[in-house]
Amino acid sequence: MIVEFDNVSKRFESDGSVSDESTSGFAVKDLTFHIGEHELIAVVGKTGCGKSTMFNLLIGLIEPTSGSVRVLGKNPFAQFNDLAGKISVVFQSDRLLPWRTTLENVTYGLELRKVPKEERLAAGREWLQRLGLEMHADKWPLLLSGGMRQRVSIARAFATNPEILLCDEPFSALDELTGANLRQEFHRLVKETHKTGVFITHSINEAIDIGDRILVLHSPGHVVAEFSVAQALKECSREQLKQKILDVMSDAAPDRQLAKIV
Repeated sequence: MIVEFDNVSKRFESDGSVSDESTSGFAVKDLTFHIGEHELIAVVGKTGCGKSTMFNLLIGLIEPTSGSVRVLGKNPFAQFNDLAGKISVVFQSDRLLPWRTTLENVTYGLELRKVPKEERLAAGREWLQRLGLEMHADKWPLLLSGGMRQRVSIARAFATNPEILLCDEPFSALDELTGANLRQEFHRLVKETHKTGVFITHSINEAIDIGDRILVLHSPGHVVAEFSVAQALKECSREQLKQKILDVMSDAAPDRQLAKIV
């Protein structure tokens, strides 16, 4: 398995500091899921369901209060440096550096990893070309549209040739048409390059478009349902699948043991 969460719980004090076992404040509780090689998993849930905490646990920014998180067989918090270059993140905002050109932004991760200049520029130009941005390599981010800036952030993520791509609502700030086009492009590139992906979103439509599987989280962060998208769409329409996911997400659907819908 590429990603393994086994009975993971995380507590916080009300002021944001980590609490001990005697106090309340679960952000994630008994969270268990596994992601296999080359899978693209979409994670959905209402605001406050623990998606961000799960994300931070996965990339090693925080450690669990209990349970085990393993990424590529390693503890992402205790072995953070061992996973350098193996995970890339695409955030909701593009997070481009305004004093660097498009090409310089794409190659920034490679520069941090001390990749030789000629090699990193070649990789940067390749990914700009694959994302239709080769004519904008020398432009400053200020001169790019929102959709183009997010394409640059995707190119930057792929340029380091990571094993895992993590996406935290990367298209939510874009208009519907631009977002749909970028979703399609992102899905194609992940599959072409045989990456493993985790895609966090509030949008059920986006989850269906992106995911091989969809995990639905309830608060405090735990999986209440799992949908295999391809299999589900053989058995029901897209709108019916969307309604099933919405029903599980809603308060009207009581928490229960994990429901696998395949």
